[in-house]
Amino acid sequence: MGKKEKGKQNPLGEVSRDYTINLHKAVHKETFKRKAPRAVSHIIRFAQKNMLTEDVRVDPQLNEAIWKTGIRNLPRRIRVRLQRKKKEEDDGKGKYFTLAQYVPVDTFANLKTEITKVQ
Repeated sequence: MGKKEKGKQNPLGEVSRDYTINLHKAVHKETFKRKAPRAVSHIIRFAQKNMLTEDVRVDPQLNEAIWKTGIRNLPRRIRVRLQRKKKEEDDGKGKYFTLAQYVPVDTFANLKTEITKVQ
């Protein structure tokens, strides 16, 4: 029996996942005038961590959903679709980028992370 070799991680690949992010917890004890910008940066950090990409692009509908009630009155939770896609151009780090999109839902009860392959 030979030693078990450490293999390389599987290449990333394109994937799409739906997450529920608790913004209320993310911006707790934050100054009123910084709540919405901190919520956007929290979503970017969340996407970098979960999708393993440095380049995260926020869709305008997601930005609008966060800011719709102003800088200080955020939605408590938000449903976000994170899609890891292959870059067309060769600038910046990595071969992939993450697109964060808004997913409107009626209620957040019993929602889980849904994983789908991108066609």
